[in-house]
Amino acid sequence: MFKFNKALDLPPQLQWKFANEPELLGWTIRARNYNTFVANCMFAFSSIFVVGGASYFLYRHPTPEDGDISRILFSLGFFIFFSLLTSSMTHQRMNYAYRFTQSGLEYCEWKEPAKWVLPFLKWFTGIIAIIFIFLATIDPTFLIGALIGPGGMGLMYLSMANSKGFQSLHTEYHHYFIHWNKLTNITIATNRDMVELEFKYPEKNTNDMLSGSQYVFFQRRKKEQVVNLIKAQLPSSVPCVIGKVEVLN
Repeated sequence: MFKFNKALDLPPQLQWKFANEPELLGWTIRARNYNTFVANCMFAFSSIFVVGGASYFLYRHPTPEDGDISRILFSLGFFIFFSLLTSSMTHQRMNYAYRFTQSGLEYCEWKEPAKWVLPFLKWFTGIIAIIFIFLATIDPTFLIGALIGPGGMGLMYLSMANSKGFQSLHTEYHHYFIHWNKLTNITIATNRDMVELEFKYPEKNTNDMLSGSQYVFFQRRKKEQVVNLIKAQLPSSVPCVIGKVEVLN
């Protein structure tokens, strides 16, 4: 229903510039193009407040109208909703499509609003609302919980679905190409499934050389294939090393 693992298709905003050249290797992947250690720390720190909030609703001194089931459901809903919300901010993924040809490495990266977020929020809201309405037949005080919980999530769903700001914040499209003869060094990462490509190229209208690096992400099962192909295309003077790569984005 949500298609979490659906194969990526290149969006219409991006096109291969060297599509006329035979493809030596190509793949798509969703990857975290940033320091995952920092993201994990941010998520862990935020989780302290999420767990604290869920614990407050679970163990707070009950009023005569409170029931054990309502406190458990509200606490569980609070924990699930805010954990997912936090992870969506700290662990976003970028979409990548790579294509190797004789000329070099061409790849596109893009970010679009995750298609599963809105359906998940809609179904989650509906299920919670049904549970609260059912419980309201036993105890009418559950109607208040239905208005606060599912009602609030429903309003959030509508605001996200119709917000241009939300759409633009989660939308990026980029295209890159690196000639093999522009590479100056490659590092095969030991801490992540990726390689770092360092390169230099002349700046337009000047005699200066610009340097930079790009990360190539892949699935672990493709590592040997990707690394061997890059090595085969490298000029003999370009060193290839193995080491830890710190993603600085």
